Amino acid sequence: MTTKKQTQVRLDEDVLEAGKAAARSRSLDFNRYVERLIIEDTTGARAAGMAAAQRLIDEHGGFLDDLEQQLDAPYANPQPGAAA
Repeated sequence: MTTKKQTQVRLDEDVLEAGKAAARSRSLDFNRYVERLIIEDTTGARAAGMAAAQRLIDEHGGFLDDLEQQLDAPYANPQPGAAA
């Protein structure tokens, strides 16, 4: 079992609210969210994830763009008489 230390940080209100919203969207409490960000940043996990995402885009970006266009196509031209 690790011993946790308490610390205090001062954040602008909008930054704090954005952080809390991000934590909620990930089903994390704010403390765990901040801890996770620090761990990811200091261990290289975030950089590895970003590199993997970039490789995915580099290798499959054209396919993803085509898929997005196909999915958007039915909504590109409204049907005659349809409400705008």
